Amino acid sequence: MITVTHRRYVPYAHAHYAGNLVDGAYSLGLFGDVATEICIRLDGDEGLFASYDDVQFKAPVRAGDMLEISGTVVKMGTRSRKIDFEVRVVCRGTEGSAAAVLGEPIVATTATGTVVVPPK
Repeated sequence: MITVTHRRYVPYAHAHYAGNLVDGAYSLGLFGDVATEICIRLDGDEGLFASYDDVQFKAPVRAGDMLEISGTVVKMGTRSRKIDFEVRVVCRGTEGSAAAVLGEPIVATTATGTVVVPPK
């Protein structure tokens, strides 16, 4: 099938909680961006997000992090596409403007979702 990967820096303006934590909805928005590219590549249409089957927040996402967001189509119906998503932290902000590349990415969020596209 197809896999799409985006990278995104998490700006400090998105920190909502102590310790510069970012809310979980931030990851879900990134999944939507990846799903949109998948639909465009497969179907020539942005598609619509229909549902999530499973969302798991496994590790914190913080302002200053560099994220890698991927989506892989695991099942295709006539108009639906089931996608496995993952957010990985690949760099973590430390102090001030400093940051570190992580030796092993941290899996922060996973989900399975379904998108639909118009009939052809």
